Amino acid sequence: MKLEGKIALVTGASKGIGAGIAKALGASGATVVVNYSSSKNDADSVVAQIQAQGGNAAAIQADMSKAADVVRLFDTVKANYGTLDILVNNAGVAVFQMIDDLTEEAFHQQFNLNVLGYLLSVREAVKLMGPSASIINISSILSTDPYLASSVYSATKGAVDTLTLALARELGPRGIRVNAILPGHTNTPATDGNFAGEFGEKLIAGTPLGRFGEPEDIAPLAVFLAGEDSHWVTGESIRASGGVRGVGY
Repeated sequence: MKLEGKIALVTGASKGIGAGIAKALGASGATVVVNYSSSKNDADSVVAQIQAQGGNAAAIQADMSKAADVVRLFDTVKANYGTLDILVNNAGVAVFQMIDDLTEEAFHQQFNLNVLGYLLSVREAVKLMGPSASIINISSILSTDPYLASSVYSATKGAVDTLTLALARELGPRGIRVNAILPGHTNTPATDGNFAGEFGEKLIAGTPLGRFGEPEDIAPLAVFLAGEDSHWVTGESIRASGGVRGVGY
């Protein structure tokens, strides 16, 4: 129970990696705010699973790409808990398009949530945070090893890696640490069907540990970065990819 007494917020936590992290934080003793945009039933299920293990959790709706929603979310956290110790920026969207098919809508959809949403979240979170707080940004190995047709999404994750370092330098004097996790090929509802056939076989062949990841493979790293065991770690972008280097597809 290394996170006992801590208040944590995980954005986009109704399913996938976010849900896995929320449940792991709850199992480690943190009180967890499970943010969701539209999947209320899934968010309530995550809350119920945390509570079934003896933890504390609550679901709060907010679209993290909208400033008003972000402010409302953190105002609610302040009203309910008074403080925040751990923020996991996970809410995101991916639209894979070849450059010939690129649309402004898809560009803004991804940058507004994957980058602006993270920055808005941090802006509000630090108002509630004190020394020893931890911010964890969920990036992707695509920030350095883009897939074919992933130019915009990969660019958003490259931005996440850069803002992680910049924010670590800015917030370090306040005692707030900022790190990023770069998951590899991970089975989630968002990737369901994307890893099928020859493409999936190539991805597994390029993964030294020989399989796709699961949210449960990512969550322990988030617990480590959230707690005091990582008190001397900030500004880092840590791959959790089964050893993948150089996707090239």
